[in-house]
Amino acid sequence: MKKSIKILAILAMVFLGATKVSAQDTNSDNYDQKFKLGIGASVGYPFEDPYNLNVGGDVRLQYDLSKRYSLTATTGFSNLFVKGKDNDLGYIPAKLGFKAFVLKDKFYLMGEAGAAFAVTNNYNQKSLLLSPGIGYATKYIDLSVRYEYLPDFPSIRNNAADKGLGQVALRLAYGFDL
Repeated sequence: MKKSIKILAILAMVFLGATKVSAQDTNSDNYDQKFKLGIGASVGYPFEDPYNLNVGGDVRLQYDLSKRYSLTATTGFSNLFVKGKDNDLGYIPAKLGFKAFVLKDKFYLMGEAGAAFAVTNNYNQKSLLLSPGIGYATKYIDLSVRYEYLPDFPSIRNNAADKGLGQVALRLAYGFDL
């Protein structure tokens, strides 16, 4: 868990250091604020046992505040596949986030926070969900890598039951203006 917190802290520092803070964005005077919708698929690698793979799909609503900054709302379904005979863990993420384009309006840094609601196999817990990421977006395609931390989902560490799950996921999405 300490390793996961260190990773989150490093990503937060990179995010804060890479974005330029200004009172006004000079491009926002002529920028048409709009909504976008993205439909994506992701595959992830969980770091804790008993999980060995995460596969999911999502829908992301994005509101462009300016050419460089956007607000996001993401939901979908993800399934954590379990090693052995145990049952998989499926959950619905519900996240709000902030996206900042940092290089040529294509590369971005993003931070999301929300909750994950377990919905399979009579496991009805929920967990905080923290998810920093980096990505590359064109007019229609969005490719990103994110780290997700779910502190309240069950895991196994040192052959004992524990809580907390960290994972890295790759997302490919198709997006369009609404």
